[in-house]
Amino acid sequence: MIVYRDATPGDAAALVALFARSFTDTFGALYDPADLAAFLAGHTVAHWDAQLADPAYAIRVGEADGVAAAFAKLGPPSLPVERTRPSIELRQLYLLSAHKGSGAAQAAMDWAIATARARGAQDLFLSVYIDNHRARRFYERYGFERVGSYRFMVGAHADEDDLMRLAL
Repeated sequence: MIVYRDATPGDAAALVALFARSFTDTFGALYDPADLAAFLAGHTVAHWDAQLADPAYAIRVGEADGVAAAFAKLGPPSLPVERTRPSIELRQLYLLSAHKGSGAAQAAMDWAIATARARGAQDLFLSVYIDNHRARRFYERYGFERVGSYRFMVGAHADEDDLMRLAL
């Protein structure tokens, strides 16, 4: 069972490891090892420390038996979408493979939506890899709609992501 709490500055190293493991388990086979390594190198403890200290971000971590197993991160909009109303972005939602199908992703998404609303957002944006059908169906069940496409860079490799929006 995963227990969620707000992330703290002391969580940076665990979040780096969790992100790297989850991303690699889910997508690693798609990339040249050099591209994957370059991408993961940009997700450092210092990078996480900065976001954990920035009030523009909200990060929720889920632990199973005291070990980080899932997280969701909201932050200022950065995706290339037209924003006409107050907006926030679901920057990341990752969990370890062993916890997929456990309800952990739903708990993280419920938190993200509630937190976005509490922060005054009227739109919640995210991007999802076009071939990640499981994640896309998950987001669609929450009411997210495709609003465009985006080139997501992993090292020198460009993936096509769908941009999605949920009207809050």
